Amino acid sequence: MVNPHAERHRGAHAGWLRAAILGANDGLVSTASLMVGVAASGAGAGAVLTAGLAGLAAGSMAMAAGEYVSVSSQVDVERGDRAKEEHELATDSDAELEELEGIYRDRGLPAELAAQVAAALHDNDPLAAHLRDELGHNEITAARPAQAAMASAASFFIGGLLPLLGLIAPTSATRLGLIVIVTVLGLAVAGVLGARVAGTSTLRPALRVVIGGSLAMAVTALVGQLVHVAGI
Repeated sequence: MVNPHAERHRGAHAGWLRAAILGANDGLVSTASLMVGVAASGAGAGAVLTAGLAGLAAGSMAMAAGEYVSVSSQVDVERGDRAKEEHELATDSDAELEELEGIYRDRGLPAELAAQVAAALHDNDPLAAHLRDELGHNEITAARPAQAAMASAASFFIGGLLPLLGLIAPTSATRLGLIVIVTVLGLAVAGVLGARVAGTSTLRPALRVVIGGSLAMAVTALVGQLVHVAGI
């Protein structure tokens, strides 16, 4: 029988979705900024392409490694919390039961009911109860390093491909302009998609992403122009 009240929540996708959105935005901004900086220095199409491809490869690997290390640290923290709770339950179960009762009272349950709920959960699986209700651990939000790393690297690579389209322009000036235009459009789309998946309004997230990416490109373009003027 199908549950008539079945609900779809986005929390189960939070880990990889965060990594994917971050990776796509980084792929667009990092690759485009690198290409814009090189293009602004007066370099030819070959140098701009080389810079873009190098940034794309290096960035994808860096995002994967960074996400894996970062999320693995979260796993280590969760394991440490689990070991601590196991020790406390083994050495002072009564105090842990009282702690759980206090948590439920603080959440609004009457004292008698809080004691009954805590006792029932302690009889069933005390460790799970403490991990969930004391520390906020659950299967939906559990850290998954490999998943985050793959999502981040793949989305960085896909996002970083878009600025390369700017190389189809025939001249140096139009090439620079097209890279910027393609990247801004990509950032806007990424911002809108990320907001829709998250279930929020689209305007502010899209503007935030576009403004941040545009500033990054402006800074690198300025650096490239300064290098060009200096004749380095």
